[in-house]
Amino acid sequence: MVTSDQRRRQLAREKYERQQERRAAARQKSRRRAAVIGAAVAVVAATLVGLVVGGVFDSDKKDAVADPAATPSSSPTPQQSPSPAMAIDAKAKYTFDLKTSAGAISFEMDAAKTPQTVNSFKSLADKGYFDNTKCHRLTTSGIFVLQCGDPQGTGMGGPGYTIPDENLESLGKANEQGQVVYPAGTVAMANTGQPGSGGSQFFLVYKDSPLAPSYTPFGKIDAAGVKVLEEVAKAGTADGGQDGAPKNEVKIEKGTVTRK
Repeated sequence: MVTSDQRRRQLAREKYERQQERRAAARQKSRRRAAVIGAAVAVVAATLVGLVVGGVFDSDKKDAVADPAATPSSSPTPQQSPSPAMAIDAKAKYTFDLKTSAGAISFEMDAAKTPQTVNSFKSLADKGYFDNTKCHRLTTSGIFVLQCGDPQGTGMGGPGYTIPDENLESLGKANEQGQVVYPAGTVAMANTGQPGSGGSQFFLVYKDSPLAPSYTPFGKIDAAGVKVLEEVAKAGTADGGQDGAPKNEVKIEKGTVTRK
């Protein structure tokens, strides 16, 4: 027979065991809740990191479509070499003929207004610098250009020296947005966005494009060349975006500068 004292001890033990079970259950529930919250925080953190890396929250990031200086093409990393000595006649006329896989593109260069640029291009072309190089960038919104002149075909190449900016006021006064129109047919220097940072990369404008007056305009493409560019643009970029490698590869098979 169970005494009253034994009964009280049994009830107390059962009560203690129930309390322990409830506490264990509460701890387990708390751990599950913490795990869920931790996972959610991790997902949010990962998402935020992805957005920041992607530039969604980067208010200082330039618009890659609206500025030739916003791409890797603006950061040439070649070995350093001396700039060429002046060897052109600034009073003469020079033409840059590009034999490309997409068709012939020719443009006259303004040696009188851009002697340093024309001198550099003639020196490079005479050495075959542009031969068998790809035009690595096409933009189809905001600005409308095909960018060439990088022997690496990546947007990171250059001749190892820089040339000064020239002729920057020729396209008129900048508007309230700090831009001028680079007309269709214009050839201008790409750069890093910093003064005097042009190398060998240049862009060919196939449709009027608003840009900061920071890129040396030094040539004018003939009508046939503009049509070639328009056909390249119609095919778009390789990834279907607004800024990237052209879908139809454009390779400069031969680049020749001649004096007229």
